[in-house]
Amino acid sequence: MLPRLVVLALALVLFPRISAADEPAASQDALREAVEKSLPLLTAGARGHRENRTCFACHNQGVPILALTAAKSRGFAIDEEELGRQLQFIADFLAKNREQYLQGKGQGGQADTAGYALLTLEAGGWQPDGTTAAVAEYLLQRHDDKSHWTSTSNRPPSEASPFTTSYLALRGLDTYWTPEQLVRVGLRRRRVRQWLVDTPAKDHEDRVFRLLALRQVKALPNEIAAAAQELTGKQRPDGGWAQLDSLDSEKDQSAAATESDAYATGTALVALHQAGGLATKGPVYQRGLRYLLDTQQADGSWHVASRSKPFQAYFETGFPHGKDQFISCGASAWATLALVLGCEESALKESSQ
Repeated sequence: MLPRLVVLALALVLFPRISAADEPAASQDALREAVEKSLPLLTAGARGHRENRTCFACHNQGVPILALTAAKSRGFAIDEEELGRQLQFIADFLAKNREQYLQGKGQGGQADTAGYALLTLEAGGWQPDGTTAAVAEYLLQRHDDKSHWTSTSNRPPSEASPFTTSYLALRGLDTYWTPEQLVRVGLRRRRVRQWLVDTPAKDHEDRVFRLLALRQVKALPNEIAAAAQELTGKQRPDGGWAQLDSLDSEKDQSAAATESDAYATGTALVALHQAGGLATKGPVYQRGLRYLLDTQQADGSWHVASRSKPFQAYFETGFPHGKDQFISCGASAWATLALVLGCEESALKESSQ
């Protein structure tokens, strides 16, 4: 047990006091206004994908639905009919691949896509059924000879980290396992847990999803705290986070990836709060919120430049920013989710009455 004075000293270093005059907390009115401006765009981007494609998209459906359902739970009005259509679309997409899942074969995007699809269904309250059981079976068979799950694509930031893939697979199994799968789920969790503890993160995406995954496997408190501290330490002077620490190890990447953006900041805040226990009223979270409020565009979106090489024919979803719209939609969804988590529930209930 550390002496009380040492604990207080560490707290001051990790979570420095701020002057209310210099860095006031983000106002609840500003947070609610920002969320309300963003939600229609996220809905439009998700609808645009659903109406133009037959596949599930993490950036235009998965993360936006996480933000929409969280907003709904905090009292914000959303298009619930469209949410229902989205969930049915995702369930139908998975059902088309049901027999492949039972054979250990996936779909495009493999465990990333399957894991995000289950996470999205979970957020929407989708109950376990034969299809979700089949997807869980696929995740159990996928990379069963390895210590963890890996991504099959190199589409940074969201489809390039084994920590992201492993977290999504773990989350899907924890939600949609069947009694027949329970023993294998437990064995897989223990194996992945050891890999998570032993393997250091290399960049921001790794740090975010390693923290989320450590919490998912119920790692020791000190292991989770160390991962949270590492991520917290990467907050930049402007209050945001960047996708990359430097460009030294990556080629053909924009220098913008080393600057703060909504994707890195939104994912960091959500992970630190949900997995690291970071208080939304604390200085670290509040600085992140102010960064997001300051960088939100007039239309309610956040613009993030794409780092991935296109492999699909371009089409408009209704979300702004042209050929950067897919990552910008996902980034805006993470930013919105972070803002929603910073909204006080009591204030939301009062404003909705």
